[in-house]
Amino acid sequence: MSTHSPFDDAAAQQAQILNLLSSELQLRPSQIQAAVELLDSGATVPFIARYRKEATGGMSDEHLRTLEVRLGYLRELEQRRAAVLKSIAAQNKLTPELQAAIQTATQKQELEDLYLPYKPRVTTRAQKARAAGLDPLADILFTDPARDPLAEASGFILSAKGEDGSDFTTPQACLDGARDILVERWAEDFTLVGPLREWLWGCGVLRAQVREGKEGEGANFRDYFDYAEPIARVPSHRALAVFRGRAQDILDVSLQLPDAAAAGAAVLNAAQQRIAAHVGWTHRQRAADDWLQRCVQWAWRVKLSLSLERELFSRLREQAEAEAIAVFGANLRDLLLAAPAGPKTVMGLDPGIRTGVKVAVTDPTGKVLETATIYPHEPRRDWEGSLRILAGLCRKHGVNIVSIGNGTASRETAKLATDLAQRHPEMGLVQVVVSEAGASVYSASELASQELPEMDVSLRGAVSIARRVQDPLAELVKIDPKSIGVGQYQHDVDQGQLARRLDAVVEDCVNRVGVDVNTASAPLLARVAGLNARIATHIVNQRDAAGPYRNRKSLLDVPGLGAKTFEQAAGFLRIMDGDNPLDRSAVHPESYPLVERILQAAGQPIQLLMGNAQAIQAIKPDAFVDDRFGLYTVRDVLAELEKPGRDPRPEFRVARLNDAVQSINDLRPGMRLEGTVTNVAAFGAFVDLGVHCDGLVHVSQLADRFVKDAADVVKVGDIVKVTVLEVDVQRQRISLSMRTQQSGQAAAGKPSGVSSAQRPEQGRHGGRAAAAVRPEATQSAMAAAFSRLGKGRD
Repeated sequence: MSTHSPFDDAAAQQAQILNLLSSELQLRPSQIQAAVELLDSGATVPFIARYRKEATGGMSDEHLRTLEVRLGYLRELEQRRAAVLKSIAAQNKLTPELQAAIQTATQKQELEDLYLPYKPRVTTRAQKARAAGLDPLADILFTDPARDPLAEASGFILSAKGEDGSDFTTPQACLDGARDILVERWAEDFTLVGPLREWLWGCGVLRAQVREGKEGEGANFRDYFDYAEPIARVPSHRALAVFRGRAQDILDVSLQLPDAAAAGAAVLNAAQQRIAAHVGWTHRQRAADDWLQRCVQWAWRVKLSLSLERELFSRLREQAEAEAIAVFGANLRDLLLAAPAGPKTVMGLDPGIRTGVKVAVTDPTGKVLETATIYPHEPRRDWEGSLRILAGLCRKHGVNIVSIGNGTASRETAKLATDLAQRHPEMGLVQVVVSEAGASVYSASELASQELPEMDVSLRGAVSIARRVQDPLAELVKIDPKSIGVGQYQHDVDQGQLARRLDAVVEDCVNRVGVDVNTASAPLLARVAGLNARIATHIVNQRDAAGPYRNRKSLLDVPGLGAKTFEQAAGFLRIMDGDNPLDRSAVHPESYPLVERILQAAGQPIQLLMGNAQAIQAIKPDAFVDDRFGLYTVRDVLAELEKPGRDPRPEFRVARLNDAVQSINDLRPGMRLEGTVTNVAAFGAFVDLGVHCDGLVHVSQLADRFVKDAADVVKVGDIVKVTVLEVDVQRQRISLSMRTQQSGQAAAGKPSGVSSAQRPEQGRHGGRAAAAVRPEATQSAMAAAFSRLGKGRD
């Protein structure tokens, strides 16, 4: 038997992987190969996406991230393939046909199906039966069902028990052994198991029922007390809700066959019929047919049903987790790339009642100028005194923006800020409400202790709230992304995969915007391509010791920052008032010679050409393409010269809240309001109206057209206009619509809803609540399932 495999050759493995990636991603093999080589050399995704477009054919960071993940999967597959081939070859069972099948397997599950019969394991009942010589009995009865089972089994009886504990001293015991042999043979047949698994995925039903006596304890899962849905069509949020209910011992969950309820004990169900058809057996009233029927039933009940259910549940969970992680990543990206207010003096207000409202004023660079605590609410109700303190701080420091956290007493504190602006119109104060998700996590962190060592923990949250307005990206990178609270079931998904995805999102966002090396914090610098926490700390320490960096080249003097790191990071680091104007742009230092050629051709110094759109648009990119600089690079350089250091984030604006609406009690159906999108899930979007509980715009109410995914219409941070459909004050539920034409059903106030078991994970804001959605059935039926979504700061 041949044991040679082309996969023994690393080059052949690499070629196979490249071909698969090219086919899956619909990209040229040369693009894939170039990207893989760059990744293997240590290049980061942001660097490759921005500065190696010639090599990759302009692959985006999204393409590269997908490639990176899939590349890891395929390499793990190749390692497993090699181990499987080696194991089977060592058993002298590697036939050319089996080897070919293993070599062409493209999924881990397919590979494991092929390996199953040869996988080392503890001794099974079928193996004991084989050791007792019962293989011929199984073959006789299977190939010739006309034989009498008991009569045939009598010829295989052993006189004593085996040394392994087996007992084949009766005809029935021998028949049971023959059954075990057939069942194991069928259960390890990859030509049966694979198609059977896919058939189950296509027509199986996910079934959930409440466990007896758990109705009260599991009230949050009441939508799943008697729930059934085709497994292949179960949305991510419902799948994760069901699995959460099972993990909490509230629900019993099973995979149900389409005809399971109609299948009697003596009748083959749909799955058993497929097994029988595959092995080529039908009941013809022959002597051994009843015994063979029991073998088929046993194969399904004992061997295949449980293993396939487990595998399909794993597939459903993996798909659901992947979608939930993608939703979290997309929401996080939108939040990080939210519009910055820029270099303004900001007063941050962290609302509170009994403990008071914490106040922090930050200068345009984010430096803390002054802090205070005021008590405008219960129990002190020092409204006038609070106004005097705030007015004094605004006048003293020239405050431009008042930033208010959206936690407990947010609306009351916003009213205080409104009163302040109305009494002092000369100050021109702008008021904005921001999410304070993760604020307390930051306040108690080691980083906050280093940044604000002398400040009380309770005041640090106000500082974070102020800085989030100035630059959301720079402030939010200091917080674990999972604490920012824009995810869906973030605690139910694989935490390693979630962390990797969110870290990638943060890295891409930071590098897309760029970082001012002379003002950035160490956590922000650590997210720059090629840098890490240690090098970022060295950059800050050297800046503090020697003063601002004057040019990018001086970064090479930072300990640990060598040529390779400089290559990866330099283009994303900005020096705003340095020696070379190019250092404040996204032009990489390796392209400075190209800029020199452009300047010579234009006949203008860099100071006049940068920002001169008319002059730059007159330059023909093709004229500067050579062996070193391709057309992608030339175009990018010209675009950067036209708008040097341009910020890809949108213009800063705030939602105009209705002053007449202070709480959920003030809302009425038909009201048209403006709010801010705080979270997006596949089934809808949550909108902050400034009443302490977010309203839900179900996916069916997002637009006048059909919308499959809410993310296609809105993103976190969007300011939207909504119509109130229904208000449930007792349960703190608000149903909203963004449609311009309301259907009769919607106008009647019949929103979509979902139990709290289905809710997306949100950052909790001190008692804030939001509605969640269950998007199946009619809206009127779903209204009953509308459930409170608890929210809090962290």
